[in-house]
Formats: sequence, C-alpha cells, structure tokens
Amino acid sequence: MDISKTIATLKAQPGFLEKVGMVLVHNGVARATSRNGAPVASLEVRADADLVEAIRQEGEAMPGMFRVLVEARSGLFVPGDDLLFIVAAGDIRENVLAALTHTLTRIKAEALTKREVAS
Repeated sequence: MDISKTIATLKAQPGFLEKVGMVLVHNGVARATSRNGAPVASLEVRADADLVEAIRQEGEAMPGMFRVLVEARSGLFVPGDDLLFIVAAGDIRENVLAALTHTLTRIKAEALTKREVAS
C-alpha cells in the first residue's frame, strides 16, 4: 500500500471533507528480533483474507468512521518488510483511535498466523 496515494484517494471521495477530522495509519513491519529478544532471520505470515475483510468492515461500522482500509500481506518476509497496513479515517480522535485499535487488535489476534525463523 502506498500510504500517500491511499490518503489522497480517500480525500477525493465524496463526504470526506464533511466527515473526516483525523486519519490514522498503522504500518506493521517485520522485526529482526522476537518479543523475547531472540534474533529473527525471516517471518512467515498467513492472513485469512475473508476474516481480515470482516474485521475491516466492523471497524468501518464503528461510530464516527468514514473508512477503514486494510492490507494484510501473506508470505515470507525479512526484517524491515511491511506486513500490515491499516488506514482509519473518521470524525474525531476518540472514534478513530478506537476503530484503529479494534481493527488492529482483532486482525493480529484472529486473522494472522506468524512463524519466526531464527537467524
């Protein structure tokens, strides 16, 4: 996902100017270490596309939201690679933060499986 192009496309949609006061972006990146500090050479990720879409729709249906866009990548990644993009656009900070947090938390917990390959 090209973040700048995605935001520009959002801004061009009817209703954006009237309904959006905040756009938040999450860009999840593969790390070179696991949560416990062990070195990671690569990361295998599988995204359940149907579940990602269902969760995206839930986020977009939350109060004050204009759009929630998600790109969850599957495949083999090395440290520094982009894994997950979420763009949340809505009316006020509290609503946009809640929708982004909800969408991110559910996708990470329910729609992605990851396997780290040690260095």
